[in-house]
Amino acid sequence: MKAMVLSSGGVDSTTALGLAIKKYGRENVIALSLSYGQKHEKEIEAAKKVAAHYGIEQLFLDLSKIFQYSNCSLLKQSDEEIPEESYAEQIKETKGEAPVSTYVPFRNGLFLSTAASIALSKGCGIIYYGAHADDAAGFAYPDCSPVFNDAMNKAIWEGSGHQLKIEAPFVNINKAEVVKIGLELGVPYELTWSCYEGGEKPCGKCGTCIDRAAAFRANGVEDPANR
Repeated sequence: MKAMVLSSGGVDSTTALGLAIKKYGRENVIALSLSYGQKHEKEIEAAKKVAAHYGIEQLFLDLSKIFQYSNCSLLKQSDEEIPEESYAEQIKETKGEAPVSTYVPFRNGLFLSTAASIALSKGCGIIYYGAHADDAAGFAYPDCSPVFNDAMNKAIWEGSGHQLKIEAPFVNINKAEVVKIGLELGVPYELTWSCYEGGEKPCGKCGTCIDRAAAFRANGVEDPANR
């Protein structure tokens, strides 16, 4: 079977990529990297380095026009500042009743639908993406939840004539557990990029920087990207 992996260049998607390569072989894995007007486009460069490391085919698509109406703080056109606090703190502020400000409207829904069309054209039978339990917690990113994953999987399975499935292998585990799996797989975390600010170096203050650091710390190792 051929697999397509949504590859952002971050910890979670790169771990999903490593998992798919182990299961299906690099010759049967394709990476799809999507631009959507994000401030941290540096992650696409990271995704290129990861794909080159594994020696796999990589496809690119720009979906930024679709998100041009959003004022999500993650996007270039936004006048909102990216929060400098952990997701746990942000969830306290939203009381778990609304997504965080870095939630891009139905992003994963669009990504998976787009990927489904391309995956079918490329002869793939499965799509991997790196959603995990921490992202879905407290309604922070509702398009990372098990309910969302199940619904999208059913829609894509039916809409593809039972040719294509999606899989979020980390949907029921947290980021620390994702990193544990990646370390066992030898995932090249030194090539990855997570920071939402997209500067020369990680800011260390945004939610994804804080959670990334905590995930490596929980595994008793230094983040390779900081060496």
